[in-house]
Amino acid sequence: MLLRVRVTLPDRPGTLGQVARTLGVSGADIVQVVVLERLGGRAVDDFTVVWPGAARVERMLAGLAAIPGVRVDGVWRAIGAPTTTGQDAELLAQVAANPVDGVATLVDAVPGLLAADWAVAAVVPLDWASRGGEAGVAAIGHASWRAPSPPRLPEVTPLRARSLTSPDGHHYAVAPFGRAGLVLVVARDHSEPLAAAGFHSTEVDRLAQLVRASAVILGDRLDLVGTPPVTTVT
Repeated sequence: MLLRVRVTLPDRPGTLGQVARTLGVSGADIVQVVVLERLGGRAVDDFTVVWPGAARVERMLAGLAAIPGVRVDGVWRAIGAPTTTGQDAELLAQVAANPVDGVATLVDAVPGLLAADWAVAAVVPLDWASRGGEAGVAAIGHASWRAPSPPRLPEVTPLRARSLTSPDGHHYAVAPFGRAGLVLVVARDHSEPLAAAGFHSTEVDRLAQLVRASAVILGDRLDLVGTPPVTTVT
């Protein structure tokens, strides 16, 4: 299976090599490394690895924990292939090519891009403030195929791009379209024995950029998300 391993490590020569060797000795085949952050002598890296299904993840975690200064922030199952350069542009091209299904295309594709479990386009009514700003007032415009039914929504108001973690350990990233009360919610579910990392600020920024670009492409069509189709009786 494909796993995402997020590690915080000292940003000094040799440490990344130690992490890579430990992953390899544990049985992981590294297929991608993404640097999420380098700040104050520390780095946050995401490793995407092919992991033998019969192997125990505890061995890998123990090996990483033995490296001085290294902390494992999360290990979770990744959906789809590792992210590559140009995937965001390709997705936006698909949205532009078929704007009728543009929101559905975005919602279905984003979990794979962000190593998440599911996503929904939620519609918040304009009077959400008078209702107490509760997440329960949001309606679902479109849900990806792995989304629970009904989807568990975090508190999405006020509408701004950010990451959230629920009391039961589920991680969310939300980004508003800036129109019609529409917001994209992406989730990483909490599961045992693996524990996903929360959404990093760079991932939230990436999601927000995709949503803003899609909003420009789709324009007035966003007003129709969540609206029941009109049927003509003849």
